[in-house]
Amino acid sequence: MKYRIIHRTEYNYSDTATICHNIAHLAPRNDAGQQCISHYISVVPQPVIFEERFDYFGNRTVYFSIERPHKNMVVTATSDVEPLREAALPVSSSLWQNFAADLEALPVATQMNARGFMLESSMAPHLPEVHEFARPCFEQNATIQDAARCLMQRIFAEFKYDPQFTTLATPLARVIQHKRGVCQDFAHLAIACLRSYGLAARYVSGYLETLPPPGQEKLVGADASHAWLSVYLPDQGWFDLDPTNNQHPDNRYVVISWGRDYSDVAPLKGVFYGGGAHELDVAVDVERID
Repeated sequence: MKYRIIHRTEYNYSDTATICHNIAHLAPRNDAGQQCISHYISVVPQPVIFEERFDYFGNRTVYFSIERPHKNMVVTATSDVEPLREAALPVSSSLWQNFAADLEALPVATQMNARGFMLESSMAPHLPEVHEFARPCFEQNATIQDAARCLMQRIFAEFKYDPQFTTLATPLARVIQHKRGVCQDFAHLAIACLRSYGLAARYVSGYLETLPPPGQEKLVGADASHAWLSVYLPDQGWFDLDPTNNQHPDNRYVVISWGRDYSDVAPLKGVFYGGGAHELDVAVDVERID
């Protein structure tokens, strides 16, 4: 199974922008879980600076700068990807109360990788109401894997997917108070819950197949960038969960980047001078290819 992903972002300004600087996280990761066959980014107007690098988390990023007057900018990323996830899910016996001790027994490099995802972050803060929401899952389940699954199922059952309710600036406290949000909010909530009990959890940004084959249900979030999370199991490694769809990501999921929260892996972010008000249009298409 292979996918072609086309992610198109267009900015239209009410006035002329004189210069803009941008960072893009639009290239699929290339690792044991998937192969990035090809990737290309087109930017119009043509930037005077276009530099690729890997960030702290190993995500492939692009910095580009447009330094001439413009009222429109279009960024199109085209990628071919082959997911390679194993069909069978790992079975872990790691107990959440033993996480700190189990982590210390691992190689230092492995410890450091996990510890970076244990601290609160700006979009997944430590909140009393978050810790309380997670409490039943940790009281009822001894293993990290079972507690994380419990959280995934509760968020799916108790929260309503509502694209009109939140923006990227909506605080997590408001999401949990009203029990509404989108995939980014649900991922941040699950991550904050896990971290509040001393575990390591990371935010994953990517895509879902837009139109599934006949007989398969279309997943929520498939018409835009999607978000889910991974929790660290000392005896198995990173374990993926998607609370928006109440399932473990399979080969219909394509990973772009991961980080502490959305702010680390935004598909496109930057600053511009001038321009006045602006309108943003984003279109994502994920289709199977031969």
